Amino acid sequence: MRIRLPRREVILILLLLVEMAVLQSLSPLFLTPDNLLEVVRQSAEIGLTALAMTLVIITAGIDLSVGSIVGLSIMAMGMLWEDAHLSLWVAVPLALLTGALCGALNGTLITSVGIPPLIVTLATMAGFRGVALGMSQARSIRNFPEGFLWLGQGYIADVPVQVWILAIAAVGFHLALTRTAWGRSVFGIGANEPAARLSGVPVHRVKLQVYALSGFMSALSAVIYAAHVSVAKPDAGLGFELTAITAVVLGGTAVSGGEGGVLGTLIALLMVGFLRSGLTLARVPSEAQDMMVGLLLLIVVAIDRWSRAGRE
Repeated sequence: MRIRLPRREVILILLLLVEMAVLQSLSPLFLTPDNLLEVVRQSAEIGLTALAMTLVIITAGIDLSVGSIVGLSIMAMGMLWEDAHLSLWVAVPLALLTGALCGALNGTLITSVGIPPLIVTLATMAGFRGVALGMSQARSIRNFPEGFLWLGQGYIADVPVQVWILAIAAVGFHLALTRTAWGRSVFGIGANEPAARLSGVPVHRVKLQVYALSGFMSALSAVIYAAHVSVAKPDAGLGFELTAITAVVLGGTAVSGGEGGVLGTLIALLMVGFLRSGLTLARVPSEAQDMMVGLLLLIVVAIDRWSRAGRE
C-alpha cells in the first residue's frame, strides 16, 4: 500500500533537504547531532503556538498576540510560585488557564463585538505584553526546582521532552482537523463563513474555541520555555508570532482560509529553524537572516501557486 503525501508537503520536504545540504556546505557544524537536536528542541517550543495558529488561519483569522500571551503566562506562573508561594504544580495549571482566558478574550472581541482579528490581536499583543511588564516590574524569576526543569531539559528515549509534547499535540490537532465534525466546521468557516452559518455551524462558538485554544497553546509553550531556559521573564516569546505565522503560511495554509494542515506547518517550522541555525553558524547577521526567511516564504508560496494552477 502506497502512502501519498499532498503535493505541497512533498515540495516542502524536497526544499528542506536542499536547504540542509546548502547549509552544511556553509558550515561543517550544521549537521552535527548536537546542533540538529538543539534546533528541533527550540522549534518544538514555537511549534506549539504554530499548531494553534494553523487552526486560526484556516478560519481566515490571525493571532498576533501569541508571543505576548507567552510573556504574560510565564510571569503569571513565576509570580504565583515565587510571590504567592503556591506549589509550582498549582501555578502551572493557573498559567495555562491565563493563556486560555487571553485567547478567549480575543475570540470574544472578534465574534461578539465584531472587531477584525488583525485589529483585536494587534491591540492585545501590546496590552498583554504591557501587563506582563507592569506586574513583574521587568524582573526575572529563577531557581525553579529540578523536577520542573525536566520539562524543558529532560529526555525520554534520547528525545527531548518538549519534542514528545509537540508530537502528541500535532497528532491531536491533525485528528481533530481531519476526523471530527469540529474540524470540518473549522475548514467550513474559513472557506465560506456565511455558508457555514446557514448550514448550521455554530460559527461564533467554534471561532471562540479556536482562539482560546491558541491562547492555551501559547501558555503551554511558555511553561516549557521557562523550563528550558531556567528563567521566567516578561519579554519571553518575543517574535514567536512572526515565526509561527511564517511556518503556517510556508506550510501551505491559505491566508484566505479554508485550506491547510498540521504536517506542512511542522515541515516549514523545521525549514525556518534550520535556516536560522545554519546562517548563524555561517556568521550571517540576523538582519540578513530575516531577509532570507522572507525570501524563502515568497519562493515556496510562488511554487505552491504554480502547482495549484497546474492542477486546475
